[in-house]
Formats: sequence, C-alpha cells, structure tokens
Amino acid sequence: MTLTPLTRAARLRPGAKVAVVAPSGPVPDERLDEGLEVLRGWGLDPLVMPHVRGGHQDFPYLAATDHERARDLTEAWCDPTVSAVLCARGGYGAQRMVDLLDWTAIRAAGPKVFAGYSDITALHEAFATRMGLATLHGAMPGALTFLKDETTRESLRATLFEPESVRVLALETAGTLVPGRARGITLGGCASLLAADLGTPHARPNAAGGLLLLEDVGEDDYRLDRILTQLLRSGWLDGVQGIALGSWAECGPYERVRRVLVDRLGGLGVPVVEELGFGHGGQNLTMPLGVAAVLDADAATLTLDEPALL
Repeated sequence: MTLTPLTRAARLRPGAKVAVVAPSGPVPDERLDEGLEVLRGWGLDPLVMPHVRGGHQDFPYLAATDHERARDLTEAWCDPTVSAVLCARGGYGAQRMVDLLDWTAIRAAGPKVFAGYSDITALHEAFATRMGLATLHGAMPGALTFLKDETTRESLRATLFEPESVRVLALETAGTLVPGRARGITLGGCASLLAADLGTPHARPNAAGGLLLLEDVGEDDYRLDRILTQLLRSGWLDGVQGIALGSWAECGPYERVRRVLVDRLGGLGVPVVEELGFGHGGQNLTMPLGVAAVLDADAATLTLDEPALL
C-alpha cells in the first residue's frame, strides 16, 4: 500500500469559529488566555471546550478523563459552526482517548482544519487512517513556543489564512544529512508516538510512498536509537521516499543525536534533511501532513505541490 494525498480542509476566513481542545495534558490558564488573545487578534472566534481548563483527580498529567477529552473533541468537530479544531497543547494522553472518539460522527461531519503537534501525533495518524484527512503539524495556542516566537505564530497564521504563501518550508538551520531529491506524501510527527502506534488496530502498515517528518523531545540518544530501530525492524520505514528531521530538544548534545540519526536512517538510501525547523525547538514551522510534496535534500527544502488548505 502506497500513500496517496488526503482530503484537504478549507482555509479559514476572518470571523471563523475555532474550537480549542485539550486531548492530552492540562493547560495553564495564563498560557491559554494569552494564546486565545493571539487567535482573536487574527480575527478568529475561539470556542474553548468544557474540559480544556480542567484536570484529572488521579492523574495530574491529563486535562480530564479520557471520555471527557474525547467528548470535547467529538462535539467540537460535529459542531457545524466550527471551522477548525486546534489543540491547546500536547503532553500525554491522546493515545488513551483516540479510540473513544465517535469516528462515525466525525466522518459524517466532514473535513475541518486540525492542528497540533507532540503527543497530538497520535491524532494526526488517526485522522489520516480513519478519515483520510490532511492535518497540520503545527503550533498550539497553549504552548510556550507559540506565545514566545513570532516566526512560529506567523507560520501557523499564514497556513490557516494564506496557505499558498507557505508552500516552501524550511528554516535557515536546515541542512543536508543525506543528499538527493524525492517526491511523496507527507506524514509523521513525534518519533516516539509513531513507534508507540505500531501494532494498534488502526495504525498504518508502513510509510511507503511517504516523506516522513520526524522530531522528538526529551529522549536520550540511546532511546532515540531504540525508537528508530523499532521503526526499522517492524518494516514501517520500508518504501519511505525521503525523511525531513525537525528538532530534538532536550535529547542531549546534537552531535550525539546526529550520529544516531545518520546510523539509523542513513542506510535507507533516501534523501534526508536535518534541522528543517519544526517540532519542539525554539521555532516551529507548521508542516502539512497528508499532502504531496518534494523533499530536496540538496537545497534543504520541503516544497508542497499544492497549498495545505483549499
């Protein structure tokens, strides 16, 4: 099975209502409030779902119970007045609630913009495999990078409102890890979440035909080695066309991480770009998932065939 482009949602217009959900961890009120003001400044009308400001009485790393978080996302998606669903932050917990979503109702409601990163990788994969929807791996209004970095905010804003203006994706940090040029369909996100999805009922069988985006946070070099080795041993990387690497924040000195990346990915025989500029680093470009693109490792760019949104 080779990947094909997924259904794209419509771009946002001024005045659009966007639902903010917390599928994983709790969101500090002050961060959320600041992020909501940014969204309002873009002309959006944010709707904060009921359990975004909540918590779990037993597990403080969750924003609410699994059923409550799943209900928030399902109801947000099925609200006909909502044009986009934005995750407030990542953390941990999306895997616990993804199977509790009402996927029949979500499919019936049709395509909408969905954005987030980190733990939200589990939901990106679910929307791809269960709905055939292209999504946005990008900044979240309750995340520090979104609040602190203008490049990060502008990348998301431009993708939401003017997607044709951000078809060539890369920061100045980007470089060639393995030379070459490849065409494929974008997919990916947080490496540890992709590995954790293996063997689950709705996981995609492999990344054949894909341009794989990989990043992570807080994983030592040996743990990244284990994650990538699992993806290799499982055959999930068989047929991948190219790989774009983002940030590896809190994973130790980059030269050590880089050695692992070269060792584990360099033998695949596909182009690999490093430090493209997405993920948990100081800047986080919005990267569309499920769209056709060209990865040029020599130029260190990812170029979309079409805008991320219609």
